[in-house]
Amino acid sequence: MQWWNDLISWLGTSASRPTVFSAVVLFFAVLAAGLLAVWIANLAIKRLVAQRDREAKAAAIAALVDAATEASVWNSLTPQEQVLADRAVGQADIIVRLLPIRGSDVAANWAAHQLHELKRASATFGYQLDPAVVEFRDRLLEWQRHPGRTRRQFLNDLARWRTQRQEPEQSAIDQQDAWVAEQHQQRYQGSVTIADDGAETANTAPTPTLQGDQLR
Repeated sequence: MQWWNDLISWLGTSASRPTVFSAVVLFFAVLAAGLLAVWIANLAIKRLVAQRDREAKAAAIAALVDAATEASVWNSLTPQEQVLADRAVGQADIIVRLLPIRGSDVAANWAAHQLHELKRASATFGYQLDPAVVEFRDRLLEWQRHPGRTRRQFLNDLARWRTQRQEPEQSAIDQQDAWVAEQHQQRYQGSVTIADDGAETANTAPTPTLQGDQLR
């Protein structure tokens, strides 16, 4: 206890005041530097996470826009190309749904519906779907910039489509889609023929696009 008494006695003297003042200043300086370092580290981590989120969102939107371009000419793609396109769409759909953004699942549902409509329209209108693809791209880019406002618009679109969907008409549409898919499969199965000498030769004749009167 003698050393403690000596310390208390020394702190009470005027000679110890400069030393005590320096120690207090050093303590608060180290504390402030530590808090500043933690704050800077948090900002850097948040900025890195936000950058990765933006990159993931941009990659998903780019994949969906590319899928919309392929969906607009869906009826002219080979079955193998359609499988690859569907896989790319599935991966982009998962990325969008996993984004830490409110309404990402709504945007994914909206994009899935639009891609399905583009595929259906490609059998009727052929290559004349550029405006639809441009609108699809612009809506997704608007969602990237203003997710809250665009989410409400997507919800309104989904609600309107649900009310417009009538079961008798939907059954006829499903039958029409199945018929188009069957015709597409048969067309590409017949695009490779077997020559007399046993060699496979590809039929390179252009494939006509189905028109609206052929689907009825």
